[in-house]
Amino acid sequence: MQAELNKQDNALTLKVNGDLDLLSLKKDYWTSIDSSEKEEVQAAGSLIVCLDNVERADSAGLAWLINLKRDLNQHNVSVSIHNSPKKLIELAKLSNADSFLE
Repeated sequence: MQAELNKQDNALTLKVNGDLDLLSLKKDYWTSIDSSEKEEVQAAGSLIVCLDNVERADSAGLAWLINLKRDLNQHNVSVSIHNSPKKLIELAKLSNADSFLE
């Protein structure tokens, strides 16, 4: 999994590429970024997570997204998730976590 932070049209976007699964995820997003990226995210006050290029996701990927929202909400950053893969939405529904995926 690769995640790239971009600023487009005055919005901060995290573009996620590859797999969101147990093998590709080692750390929660907030703990994996450096202090300058943390400052940028906090200054923006909101983050769009774009999952257009996610090829595969499992329960670890769902947990990663839930933790991302939790951690950023604790730092007063709102998070919206866009273009969730169908299988991730189905998994979220089974887990009663579908409200986390817009």
